[in-house]
This record gives sequence, C-alpha cells and structure tokens, in this order.
Amino acid sequence: MWGGGKLGSSGGWFLRVLGRGGRNTKAVRPLISSVYVKNQLSWILQIKPGVFNEYRTMWFKSYRMTFSCLNRIKSFRYRWARLYSTSQTTVDSGEVKTFLALAHKWWDEQGIYAPLHSMNDLRVPFIRDNLLKTIPNHQPGKPLFGMKILDVGCGGGLLTEPLGRLGASVIGIDPVDENIKTAQCHKSFDPVLDKRIEYRVCSLEEIVEETAETFDAVVASEVVEHVIDLETFLQCCCQVLKPSGSLFITTINKTQLSYALGIVFSEQIAAIVPKGTHTWEKFVSPETLESILESNGLSVQTVVGMLYNPFSGYWHWSENTSLNYAAHAVKSGVQEHPMSAEFAFKGEAEELQANACTNPAVHEELKK
Repeated sequence: MWGGGKLGSSGGWFLRVLGRGGRNTKAVRPLISSVYVKNQLSWILQIKPGVFNEYRTMWFKSYRMTFSCLNRIKSFRYRWARLYSTSQTTVDSGEVKTFLALAHKWWDEQGIYAPLHSMNDLRVPFIRDNLLKTIPNHQPGKPLFGMKILDVGCGGGLLTEPLGRLGASVIGIDPVDENIKTAQCHKSFDPVLDKRIEYRVCSLEEIVEETAETFDAVVASEVVEHVIDLETFLQCCCQVLKPSGSLFITTINKTQLSYALGIVFSEQIAAIVPKGTHTWEKFVSPETLESILESNGLSVQTVVGMLYNPFSGYWHWSENTSLNYAAHAVKSGVQEHPMSAEFAFKGEAEELQANACTNPAVHEELKK
C-alpha cells in the first residue's frame, strides 16, 4: 500500500511504497492500490514489484505527470468492463404485461400510440442528421446506407422502419413477443424493408456478448423510463457500440411538471396514454443521464427539449427540457488493442523512475 506523500522541492509528489518488512526488505507487496479521484472515479492497479526502483520509490515531476499513466489506463477501462450475461436483466415484467396488452395497436396512427407516430417527425431527422456528420459521402435517397443500427425496445417498429427506409441495416429488439410479431407482419408488406430490417424477441443484455462493438448507432427511444436498472442498460448500450458510435435517447425528465403533465394529465385526465404506462420514479433527468453516460465512456453532444401539443397532435423542439427531451452521445474513439494495466503503467513508471534517480529532492528524502 502507499506509504505516504510528501511535496518535494520541485513541486512534485513523493510517494514511497513499503514492503512487508519495511524499507530494508527486498519483498514488495505485489498488490499496490492507487486511488485517483476525478469525476468520482477510482482506479485499482495491479503492479509487479519490478516496476519500482530499489528504494521502492516513485518520483512524479509534476501534477500533470503524476497521473499520466493512469489516464492512459483509463482509455482501456471500458474494454475491460465485463459483458453482462443473460442472468441479469433490465426488463420489468410489469412493463412487459402492460405493452403485451397493447401489442395490436402499434400501427393505429389515431390510437394510443399516435404521439409516437408524430414523434417521428422530430426523432428521425435528429438521428439522421447527427449520423450524416460521420459519413463523408452518402447516397441520395439512402443517406444511411452501410450503417448498422440497433433499435432497443422497438415495439411494433414505428422508428425501425423509417431508419430502414433511409438505407440503414437495422436490428429491432423487444422483450415482448407480440410486439415483434406485429413489427414483422408490418414490414412484410414492403420487400425493401424486409431485407434491411431484422427483428428479435430478446432483451439488450441477451445479445451483448454476440454483438459487442457491432453497431454504428444504438437507439433507445422512449425506453429508459421503463427499465428497472438504468445503469446496466446504458452500460450494455455502450458495449454494443463501435468506437465513435452514436447513442440516441429520447425520454422524460424527472420533474414536478413531468409528473403533473406526463402522468396526472396524460394518463388520468386526458387518457392520452393508458393508466400505468409510466412510473415517475423511473423518469431520469438530463444531468443524471449524462453522468451515467460519461462514466461509461460516452460524451454527450446534444440535449434538447421536446414538447407535445395534445390538441394539434404535433411535437416541436424546445429549449425547455423539463418534460421530454432527446440526447445524443458518442462513444470514445479509442481503438487500440487493450493491454494489461501492468504494461500500460510500467513504461511510464520506468521513465519516471529514471528521473527520480537524478532528482536531488528524492535523494535528500531517502537520507532521512
């Protein structure tokens, strides 16, 4: 474990690593814990004794160099993350029952899913335009040709089909079997879509291992407010994305206004959506969402509010995010082959060790 820190004369940190028998013993504990606090992140490093010099001492020349090796290791953190197995689920069985009863109503544009049909006027261009920024040359009429997109919680395919029409190869997944049957039936009427779209009855966690770093984009529209484990769900979204891939989310903010309008008015008074469709406790604020995404290696690019007019039946963009909002995040583009923490750390540690041998402040400290 770290013995302690002392500020040297050149303004750097002096860290002494003690073995089991103190300064004079040759044995150094093989496990050294280093805690680096930044944005509430902690790092545990497994390091062999050979990384350090005979005095079991490391000299960091400046605050910038102090944790430069740890910053390199940070880029590998997300690839080390354990892929979630099928034994873990983010699917709420209660939500499954709710949507199972409504599975036959997905394509009724005047029915309970009318707001989702109308939302396509906003969310389809939002996804298309942000993805086009990553495509240098696109085909007219098929701007998303060649892109692989995962539509999580696709329901009856209301968003899956428009993305397929833009040329993308889309996989739509949903845990409700009847939803997928409805989606497959509807796409069968269009031979072009039948080739571009694939539907599966499954949860996101069930395909994480087989589809790791497969998709150019993942879409979770009106989904995160229905899962039982938001952090696990977003981790899985990150894992199936390619480096530099995009994650698109639309959801409901967790505010008093969203409770009043999203649940009391929309469900209990106006009956815009069936009672019990939403649970306010599952709503998530943009700040919370951004925090979870960034802790999983995604950088939030855009957060914009969405407002629905129940009288006109149309959505429009807004600077106000207190009700509905859309978010776009991009996964870190680091594509290097992951190496062990020991080797990632060792190169810089040896360089810093060489500097320590020639630094007078270190020798003065060793004499004490």
